[in-house]
Amino acid sequence: MTGSMPPPLRACSKLCTLLSRVLADEKNRNQLWQTYYMKNPQPCSPRSTQNFPVGLIDGQVYTWTDGLKRKDWHDYENIQKDAFRSGKGEHGKPYPLSEEEQDDTAYRENGFNIFVSNNLPLDRSLPDIRHPNCQRKLYLEKLPNTSIIIPFHNEGWTSLLRTIHSIVNRTPDSLIVEIILVDDFSDRDPMAYV
Repeated sequence: MTGSMPPPLRACSKLCTLLSRVLADEKNRNQLWQTYYMKNPQPCSPRSTQNFPVGLIDGQVYTWTDGLKRKDWHDYENIQKDAFRSGKGEHGKPYPLSEEEQDDTAYRENGFNIFVSNNLPLDRSLPDIRHPNCQRKLYLEKLPNTSIIIPFHNEGWTSLLRTIHSIVNRTPDSLIVEIILVDDFSDRDPMAYV
């Protein structure tokens, strides 16, 4: 029966059969893990005989069964530094305002409180809101570089600068060709941005 199936279905059928037997005893569980490790990336460095946790070694390159090399692009040093930062607005936490600092006109003009934006650090830390599986995702070792285009209209200057800081701080240099800011017919004085 399995001989007449296409290879992907045959492999799936074998895995399903293996999964159904895994509950039977410890030997089958070990066999399942061995199958898993055979199908998943292995470090392709001289140290490949060691067991490395997938996605936890900065800059480590892995080879998938498709032959393409993948890399952990996370900058763990910066992630660690961000985790220890504290202050108003760090980690996306609220910025407390006193009674005299609360002004609705700033909110109506920008859609957010520009006073708060002007007082937040330009390279503030942000919480990692990705799904845990996305935090361990590996991407191709060789990715194409890109130009980033940011259109804006009457934007608060500090929020625009904070966007640029986020891009520069959280994207590997080799992937960014340029960052282009496009003023989409703002009617504010251009010197207000400087």
